[in-house]
Amino acid sequence: MQIGFWLSSEEHGPTEMVRAAQRAEAAGFPYVQLSDHFHPWIDRQGQSPFVWSVIGGIAATTTDLVVGTGVTCPILRIHPAILAQAAATASVMLDGRFFLGVGTGENLNEHVTGAKWPPLEARRDMLEEAIDVLRLLFGGGEQSFRGRYFTVEDARLYTLRRTAPPIYVAASGPDAAALAGRTGDGLIATDPDAKLVSGFERAGGTGKPKYIEVQVCWGRDAAAAKRLAHELWPTKGLGGRLAQELRRPADFEAACEPVTLQASTRDLPAGPDPEPYVRAVQACADAGFDHIGLHQIGPDQDGFLAFWEKELRPALERDRVLVEA
Repeated sequence: MQIGFWLSSEEHGPTEMVRAAQRAEAAGFPYVQLSDHFHPWIDRQGQSPFVWSVIGGIAATTTDLVVGTGVTCPILRIHPAILAQAAATASVMLDGRFFLGVGTGENLNEHVTGAKWPPLEARRDMLEEAIDVLRLLFGGGEQSFRGRYFTVEDARLYTLRRTAPPIYVAASGPDAAALAGRTGDGLIATDPDAKLVSGFERAGGTGKPKYIEVQVCWGRDAAAAKRLAHELWPTKGLGGRLAQELRRPADFEAACEPVTLQASTRDLPAGPDPEPYVRAVQACADAGFDHIGLHQIGPDQDGFLAFWEKELRPALERDRVLVEA
């Protein structure tokens, strides 16, 4: 099992993200994941840099760190042929230390080009076809493709490693888990759901890596840390498909007005005690995840990374939760 570090492009500017990745590598994290957004969820988060520029900065300033997107939507805002070029270039710059996380996306980011936002079932079909395009172009040579949703004409990736970057597929329900198992090289999720993992494995995912994001908020005062988490991520308290359907940060802010601190931070490890963090990591491991990315909410990334080095990692090793492969 590996514990990684999750970097939120909604909260941090590009230079801060590059610096945090360097610091995470120094702290012993084997990988980082970066969210790929056009907008933050709410204005208070305050950022949304272009993830591919950030990846270039990380590639130029790290030596061993594996980098992946968490996740990129290849169906509207970015054509899969363009994404294939971006991912192939990132893999070259990182000397193979790159994976591409993909998913069906959110209207929040994808509506900006004026394209119609499809229903979830259509988006899953589009994602599957987009993965076909990515794999076709990663295979090298001049390629054309005419599918139901995407067309590629006489395209060739000239900047391409001999080994293609792996494609990990995000899932939050059984249909998406089956798609991930069938078409992906791995799974990405946000909830420690053992049924999701078993559905992924039944569909062909046995033996493939399973990644999960765990939001945390380290701080010297647990109550203050939870208040900060609620201020920046009240969206954690939203139910249903709102996170995929709302269009603007202002819409999310309106939807979050009735969300209470208790609802948005119910399962959030927060404060200076490592034990809640250990329990959260253990829950993910028990559900079958083998790559657990810790997303420190808020600006104090250095504080969390020091906590990781001095207290959290030793606690995980003591309890034999962290046993690296």
